[in-house]
Amino acid sequence: MNDVVSDDCVPLKSSLGGQGRIFWLTGFSGAGKTTLALRVAEELRGRGFVPYVLDGDFIRKGLCSDLGFSESDRSENIRRIGEVARLFLDAGLIVIVACISPIKKDRDRVRGLVSAGRFVEVFLDCPLEVCERRDPKGLYRKARREELSDFTGITSLYERPTAPEVHLYTGENGVEACVLEVMKCVEGW
Repeated sequence: MNDVVSDDCVPLKSSLGGQGRIFWLTGFSGAGKTTLALRVAEELRGRGFVPYVLDGDFIRKGLCSDLGFSESDRSENIRRIGEVARLFLDAGLIVIVACISPIKKDRDRVRGLVSAGRFVEVFLDCPLEVCERRDPKGLYRKARREELSDFTGITSLYERPTAPEVHLYTGENGVEACVLEVMKCVEGW
């Protein structure tokens, strides 16, 4: 079993007063991004922080409903989510983004929107086979039957983060173990 790993996290002083962070959760569909984001937000609220979750699926239904899944549309989707996250960050919130965000340059562009140490990339490293077994939305089955085009991991590229601040093995470790690793980053343990 791989260990859950976290490195290079900047401690938070407060969730208000401009000390917020963006926690950018990236990984395949079914890796556990939304589940982890909601649990981390719950834990943060319990400790007196003010978190906000931006879930990629919900953003696609509203703010980005005019976009498809071409490479340029995916880049625009991430740009929009990044701009919203930056606005919440400027208000002093801890923003937890749960979004596949498959292209490294798009994640790097969002990182570049904020000052150093305020963007925390959290890679939910889960084997494609495990994500396909989970398949909570039936998307992998549709992609395999060619009912969906440009599906990340099947017919569309996913560029794994090379140096995430937090690297979680969600195919092997449970949600609570992963929450603890993210909280270590939050508290600078």
